[in-house]
Amino acid sequence: MKKILALLLASVLVLGLFAGCAPAGNEETKGTEAVGSETKADATEATEKGTSDVVLKVAALQSAYMDKYPDMWKEVCDAFTAETGIQVQLTTEKMLEDVIGPAFKSGNGPDFVHLATGRELALTETFIKDEALAEITDLLNITIPGESVTVGEKVGSHFGNASTNPYGDERIFLAPMFLNPCGLFYNAGLLEEKGWELPTDWDGMWELAEKAKAEGIYLFCYPTHGYLQEFFYSLVYAVGGLDLFDAVTHYEEGVWETEGGKQVLEIMYKLATYTHPDVPSQDSTADYTKNQQLILNNEAIFCPNGPWLVGEMADAPKADGFQWAMAPIPAGKPGGDRYALNWYEQCWIPASSEHVEEAKQFMAFMYSDKAAAIFAKAGAIQPVDSAISTLEGLNKEFFSIFTVPGVKSAVGGFAATEAVEGVSTDSCLFAAMNSMVSGSMTLEEYTAGVVSAFDTLRAAMK
Repeated sequence: MKKILALLLASVLVLGLFAGCAPAGNEETKGTEAVGSETKADATEATEKGTSDVVLKVAALQSAYMDKYPDMWKEVCDAFTAETGIQVQLTTEKMLEDVIGPAFKSGNGPDFVHLATGRELALTETFIKDEALAEITDLLNITIPGESVTVGEKVGSHFGNASTNPYGDERIFLAPMFLNPCGLFYNAGLLEEKGWELPTDWDGMWELAEKAKAEGIYLFCYPTHGYLQEFFYSLVYAVGGLDLFDAVTHYEEGVWETEGGKQVLEIMYKLATYTHPDVPSQDSTADYTKNQQLILNNEAIFCPNGPWLVGEMADAPKADGFQWAMAPIPAGKPGGDRYALNWYEQCWIPASSEHVEEAKQFMAFMYSDKAAAIFAKAGAIQPVDSAISTLEGLNKEFFSIFTVPGVKSAVGGFAATEAVEGVSTDSCLFAAMNSMVSGSMTLEEYTAGVVSAFDTLRAAMK
C-alpha cells in the first residue's frame, strides 16, 4: 500500500525496462501481464463496440491491495478492452519507478500511470515540476465508457483541489484514485482497559501523554516520516482552518510568525518528545511495519495512517483485547473542529504519451461501476457511490469518520515548485521530526529550518 515517504527528493531511477506482453503470443516478463487477450465473448462484444489498433500501455503500482486481490488491475483492463476494443499492455511493480523511469528516458514510457505523490523517489512530483503531464481538464466532459454519465457528473466533486490541480489554477493534471480517510489509528481496547478518554483537542492529548508516560507507554509513533505529511495537513486545518492551510501550502511569507503557524510547529515539536524513541531508527521502507507494530504491542497509542493499515498488519501479533479504531486529528482549541484527511491516490497521463485520448478513455473508465466493483474486491474504494455503499465492518466505520459531528474533511497539498536541490517540505517539516525525537534538534532550530526552506520554496513556486 501507499508509503507516504519523503516528498520532493531527487528521483533516483535504476536501469530497467518497460517490458510487457501485448495481446496473446508474446512471452511474459516478470512484473508485467498481458491484458486484452480476449475470450470469445469479450471479442464479440469488443467487435460490436468497435476495435482499435492502439495498444495502450498502462503502468500501475503493485500495492498492498494486490496482496488481497492480485488480479484487480488485470480484470479492470480486461473490462476496458471488452467495453472499448482498445487493447491494454499492463505493467505492475512494487517499485514502479524503477521500471517506468528508465522507460521514459528511452522514449518507451507508459500512456497511463497509477502512481501517487508522496513516494520516496518522487517520480510523480518530478513530472509535475517538469510540467511533463498531459492536461486532463476535459476529462470531466468525457462520458464514462459503458455508462451514460460524464466523469464530471459522477465524481466531479473529487476534482478541483491541490491533489488534482497541482499548479493552483483551474487546470487538472491528476485524477483521484482510491479514496482513503487518514487519521490516527489506535487500540480502542487499551483506552478502555485504562479508562482513558479519547482526546478531542491538543490539551487533552498532552494530558493523555502524561498518563501514558507514567505507565511506560508513548503517545505517538509513525511508520516513516513521510506519513507525517497527511497528519500535518489535518493538523494545520485543525489549528487554523482553510485560511491557515492555504497560507502554509502556498509558502506565504510570515506564516510561521502567526499565532496559528507557531502553534502548528510547537505541536509537532512537543509531539516528538512523546514519540517512541525507536521510531527514527526504523524510518524506512524495510522497517516501517516495526513502527506500526508499536501500537499493536501497546508501546505507543497513536499512529497516523489509512485504512490499509489493518490489512498490512492483519497477521501481526496483537495485545490481548486489541480493537482497531481511527480518530481524527484533535482540534487546535477546546470545542474546535477536528479533521481527517480525505486522501486520494492519483493517476496521470504523461505528456509524452502517443495515445493521450485513449488514455483519457481508460482514465474515465476508472470511475465506472464495473471498475469500482473490481477494485472494491481488494478494498480499494473508488470515489463513487456504488463502491462506498458496499463497505462493511471496519471499513464502513473508517469511511464514516466524516459523518461524526465536529469532524471535517481536509483536502489538498503543497503547491508545486521548481526543483530546489536540498530543499523540500519533506526534509524541513517531516524528516526533521526524527531529529526532534532523538533530542538533537530544538524547537528554535526546527522553526528556523522551516522558515528558511519556505523562503526558498516561495521563490521557486510555479
